[in-house]
Amino acid sequence: MRRKKAAFLCLAVIAASVALIAQPDTDGKASKTGGRAVITIYLAGDSTVAAAPRSRAPRAGWGEMLDDWFDDNVMVKNMAASGRSAKSFIEEGRLERILREMKKGDYLFIQFGHNDEKVNDPARYTEPFTSYQAYLQQYIDSARAKGAIPVLITPVERRRFSADGRALDSHGRYPAAMKALGKHERVPVIDLTTKSKQRFEQLGPERTKRWFLWLEPGEHPNYPKGIKDNTHFHQRGAKEIARLVVEGIVELNLPLRRHLIRSPYETVQTGGH
Repeated sequence: MRRKKAAFLCLAVIAASVALIAQPDTDGKASKTGGRAVITIYLAGDSTVAAAPRSRAPRAGWGEMLDDWFDDNVMVKNMAASGRSAKSFIEEGRLERILREMKKGDYLFIQFGHNDEKVNDPARYTEPFTSYQAYLQQYIDSARAKGAIPVLITPVERRRFSADGRALDSHGRYPAAMKALGKHERVPVIDLTTKSKQRFEQLGPERTKRWFLWLEPGEHPNYPKGIKDNTHFHQRGAKEIARLVVEGIVELNLPLRRHLIRSPYETVQTGGH
């Protein structure tokens, strides 16, 4: 009887172990760490960060490309969602979802601004130096309460140029409001607004089209009539914006830089054909 009971318990333990191994990652991606304890970078943001569905390929968010920069001790969980603002992301419970998983030593990267600007949409609109900062403060406080490290990222620029080919600002006072909050709260800030604007100006109006979702009719089956999108990125552009984010990690001397597998200064894309 004792032998039967011992054999049964042994089989139960094996079955439970197999079940645990078979469980998929929450984001549908197998862990690249083989089960070791890791640092997780959670991304909170909008469609310029979020993973694009296959039906919208070759559109991509920069968050899709970030994981490839790190060794096996770091995992990126892209929780960004299209159409969200700093306000709506919280009010839909998306930040709370991140916080349920987050552990001490993790990071929360926060990029909002594109949809906060939509003054005619009360579900998303925030005012730069009042409600926008107040919502961003919630991300900061929540991450710190979990022992995690918040990092603010000013919104990546849209593709806008003057008649003489100069890259133009497209986010008004939102980047300044984020930077002011970061300074006040002593939170690291990656100024992706400035970085992306500088790169777009270097490339100019024509070459930047290759980074954004500009396609000719018939060029891709998902866009049979073509598309001229100056907000969302082609996979090429998403990779370059991710590189700029990594540049910011290096410049801020965040501990994450120790886990980079290559230098962001060695892989600059030209945007050429």
